[in-house]
Amino acid sequence: MALADRLVAQRQRHLKWRAFDVLELILMIAGGVLLFGFCATVVFDIVTRQIGHPWLWLQEVTSTLFIYAIFVGTAAATRRNDHLYLTAISEAMHGTSRLIVEVIIRIVVLGVAFCLVWYGYQNYLRGFGSFRLPSGTPIASLYAIIPLSGVLIGLFTIEQLANGLRNGFDHPEPPEEDGTPVVIDAQ
Repeated sequence: MALADRLVAQRQRHLKWRAFDVLELILMIAGGVLLFGFCATVVFDIVTRQIGHPWLWLQEVTSTLFIYAIFVGTAAATRRNDHLYLTAISEAMHGTSRLIVEVIIRIVVLGVAFCLVWYGYQNYLRGFGSFRLPSGTPIASLYAIIPLSGVLIGLFTIEQLANGLRNGFDHPEPPEEDGTPVVIDAQ
């Protein structure tokens, strides 16, 4: 099984376009790299402080990795339908009531995505007037991921909305392949 097959969720394929699978793969890899980098910089920060020679720039790197991991993860989770949705409510429904709830949920998520893009971009532009210490890097470097995440969340939400309206939101999921052999009793 290829790495891409393991990282791109196969659940709810009826709500996804194959063209965006590469974006999900990139987001999953980036999220893993960001999380690993965050953990590594925290360990390095602790070690360098304990030996009496702290690397002050590590705090900036750590906070940047943390913030980027949050917004990259949120975009990936939106594509995978793992986050930002009231799935317990909608999955308990069928027919027209489910359609209405699914559409309302996604309209709310589109509103959140719009706010991330709009206000994230405004914060990004304002961030060029403030600087991080000790590097002097504009704080806009922290805010750059927010509107990008909003664009991806909006794109994935539109994808789910279009496919859900066309194919329906209510589709039974095939059983997951966990590698357990199926035993058939032959007498």
